[in-house]
Amino acid sequence: DKEKHRLQFCTSDKYEIFEGSIRSSLDHHWIQLRYDKEYGLEHQPLWHDQYKKHGTCCSNLYDQRAYFLLAMRLKDKFDLLGTLRTHGITPGRRYTFQSIHSAIKTVTQKDPDLKCVEHIKGVLELNEIGICFTPNADGPYDCPQSRSCQKRGYTGILFR
Repeated sequence: DKEKHRLQFCTSDKYEIFEGSIRSSLDHHWIQLRYDKEYGLEHQPLWHDQYKKHGTCCSNLYDQRAYFLLAMRLKDKFDLLGTLRTHGITPGRRYTFQSIHSAIKTVTQKDPDLKCVEHIKGVLELNEIGICFTPNADGPYDCPQSRSCQKRGYTGILFR
Protein backbone atom coordinates (compact mmCIF):
# COMPACT_ATOMS: atom_id res chain seq x y z
CA ASP A 1 0.00 0.00 0.00
CA LYS A 2 1.58 3.25 -1.19
CA GLU A 3 0.36 5.22 1.82
CA LYS A 4 2.44 3.14 4.22
CA HIS A 5 5.49 2.00 2.27
CA ARG A 6 8.03 3.82 0.20
CA LEU A 7 8.43 2.27 -3.24
CA GLN A 8 12.02 1.16 -3.78
CA PHE A 9 14.11 -1.56 -5.41
CA CYS A 10 11.10 -2.93 -7.31
CA THR A 11 12.74 -4.79 -10.22
CA SER A 12 16.20 -5.84 -11.37
CA ASP A 13 16.09 -3.65 -14.51
CA LYS A 14 19.57 -2.79 -15.72
CA TYR A 15 20.84 0.80 -15.72
CA GLU A 16 22.24 2.02 -19.04
CA ILE A 17 24.98 4.70 -18.99
CA PHE A 18 23.72 8.00 -20.44
CA GLU A 19 25.52 9.92 -23.20
CA GLY A 20 24.81 13.19 -24.97
CA SER A 21 22.25 15.83 -24.08
CA ILE A 22 20.43 13.92 -21.34
CA ARG A 23 23.75 13.35 -19.57
CA SER A 24 24.42 17.10 -19.74
CA SER A 25 20.94 17.86 -18.39
CA LEU A 26 21.36 15.40 -15.54
CA ASP A 27 24.79 16.85 -14.74
CA HIS A 28 23.17 20.29 -14.48
CA HIS A 29 20.03 19.27 -12.53
CA TRP A 30 21.21 16.29 -10.48
CA ILE A 31 24.85 16.90 -9.60
CA GLN A 32 26.89 13.95 -8.31
CA LEU A 33 28.59 15.79 -5.44
CA ARG A 34 30.30 12.75 -3.93
CA TYR A 35 32.39 12.11 -7.04
CA ASP A 36 34.75 14.15 -9.15
CA LYS A 37 33.09 15.32 -12.36
CA GLU A 38 34.94 13.00 -14.77
CA TYR A 39 34.30 9.87 -12.70
CA GLY A 40 30.68 10.85 -12.08
CA LEU A 41 29.94 11.38 -15.76
CA GLU A 42 31.73 8.23 -16.87
CA HIS A 43 30.34 5.83 -14.25
CA GLN A 44 27.18 7.69 -13.13
CA PRO A 45 27.00 6.07 -9.67
CA LEU A 46 24.40 8.45 -8.20
CA TRP A 47 22.03 8.18 -11.15
CA HIS A 48 22.54 4.41 -11.27
CA ASP A 49 21.66 4.09 -7.58
CA GLN A 50 18.64 6.38 -7.83
CA TYR A 51 17.30 4.49 -10.83
CA LYS A 52 17.77 1.10 -9.19
CA LYS A 53 16.19 2.34 -5.96
CA HIS A 54 13.28 4.40 -7.33
CA GLY A 55 13.11 4.31 -11.14
CA THR A 56 12.58 0.56 -11.28
CA CYS A 57 9.29 1.03 -9.44
CA CYS A 58 7.72 2.72 -12.44
CA SER A 59 9.57 0.89 -15.23
CA ASN A 60 6.25 -0.47 -16.52
CA LEU A 61 5.27 3.17 -17.21
CA TYR A 62 8.59 4.90 -17.95
CA ASP A 63 11.83 3.63 -19.43
CA GLN A 64 15.06 4.86 -17.85
CA ARG A 65 15.30 7.97 -20.02
CA ALA A 66 11.66 8.95 -19.44
CA TYR A 67 12.08 8.36 -15.69
CA PHE A 68 14.96 10.82 -15.45
CA LEU A 69 13.25 13.39 -17.68
CA LEU A 70 10.21 13.15 -15.38
CA ALA A 71 12.42 13.42 -12.27
CA MET A 72 14.02 16.60 -13.61
CA ARG A 73 10.60 18.11 -14.42
CA LEU A 74 9.34 17.30 -10.92
CA LYS A 75 12.50 18.79 -9.37
CA ASP A 76 11.88 22.03 -11.26
CA LYS A 77 8.14 22.00 -10.49
CA PHE A 78 8.62 21.67 -6.73
CA ASP A 79 11.86 23.73 -6.50
CA LEU A 80 12.68 22.78 -2.92
CA LEU A 81 15.70 25.08 -2.58
CA GLY A 82 13.66 28.05 -3.79
CA THR A 83 10.87 27.11 -1.40
CA LEU A 84 13.27 26.97 1.54
CA ARG A 85 14.68 30.39 0.56
CA THR A 86 11.17 31.85 0.30
CA HIS A 87 10.54 30.71 3.87
CA GLY A 88 13.75 32.29 5.15
CA ILE A 89 15.64 29.01 5.37
CA THR A 90 19.12 29.68 4.04
CA PRO A 91 22.38 27.70 4.14
CA GLY A 92 24.67 27.97 7.13
CA ARG A 93 22.06 28.24 9.87
CA ARG A 94 20.04 25.89 12.07
CA TYR A 95 16.29 25.48 11.85
CA THR A 96 13.64 23.45 13.61
CA PHE A 97 12.32 20.27 12.07
CA GLN A 98 8.87 21.85 11.94
CA SER A 99 10.01 24.97 10.05
CA ILE A 100 11.72 22.91 7.32
CA HIS A 101 8.87 20.38 7.16
CA SER A 102 6.21 23.12 6.94
CA ALA A 103 8.08 25.03 4.22
CA ILE A 104 8.30 21.93 1.99
CA LYS A 105 4.69 21.02 2.66
CA THR A 106 3.56 24.40 1.28
CA VAL A 107 4.49 23.20 -2.23
CA THR A 108 3.83 19.46 -1.97
CA GLN A 109 0.70 19.62 0.23
CA LYS A 110 2.01 16.32 1.68
CA ASP A 111 4.49 15.33 4.39
CA PRO A 112 8.09 15.13 3.13
CA ASP A 113 10.65 12.75 4.60
CA LEU A 114 13.52 14.79 6.02
CA LYS A 115 16.74 12.86 6.55
CA CYS A 116 19.58 14.08 8.74
CA VAL A 117 23.09 12.92 9.54
CA GLU A 118 25.46 13.78 12.36
CA HIS A 119 28.75 14.74 10.64
CA ILE A 120 29.90 16.85 13.58
CA LYS A 121 29.27 15.48 17.07
CA GLY A 122 26.08 16.98 18.43
CA VAL A 123 25.03 18.65 15.15
CA LEU A 124 22.23 17.25 13.00
CA GLU A 125 22.62 18.24 9.36
CA LEU A 126 19.87 18.08 6.75
CA ASN A 127 21.05 15.47 4.26
CA GLU A 128 18.02 14.77 2.08
CA ILE A 129 14.45 15.89 1.48
CA GLY A 130 12.28 13.07 0.19
CA ILE A 131 9.01 13.60 -1.64
CA CYS A 132 7.02 10.42 -2.23
CA PHE A 133 5.21 10.02 -5.55
CA THR A 134 2.83 7.41 -6.82
CA PRO A 135 4.37 5.20 -9.55
CA ASN A 136 2.54 7.11 -12.29
CA ALA A 137 3.66 10.44 -10.74
CA ASP A 138 0.14 11.84 -10.63
CA GLY A 139 1.06 13.54 -7.38
CA PRO A 140 2.86 13.24 -4.08
CA TYR A 141 1.58 11.39 -1.04
CA ASP A 142 2.58 11.58 2.64
CA CYS A 143 6.00 9.98 3.03
CA PRO A 144 6.78 7.51 5.78
CA GLN A 145 9.01 9.38 8.25
CA SER A 146 12.60 8.27 8.84
CA ARG A 147 12.79 10.24 12.12
CA SER A 148 16.53 10.87 11.71
CA CYS A 149 15.90 14.62 12.07
CA GLN A 150 13.82 14.30 15.23
CA LYS A 151 16.37 13.00 17.74
CA ARG A 152 16.26 14.24 21.33
CA GLY A 153 18.90 16.60 22.63
CA TYR A 154 19.56 18.54 19.41
CA THR A 155 18.94 22.27 19.18
CA GLY A 156 18.13 22.44 15.50
CA ILE A 157 18.95 21.12 12.08
CA LEU A 158 21.87 22.62 10.19
CA PHE A 159 21.05 23.45 6.58
CA ARG A 160 24.14 23.73 4.37
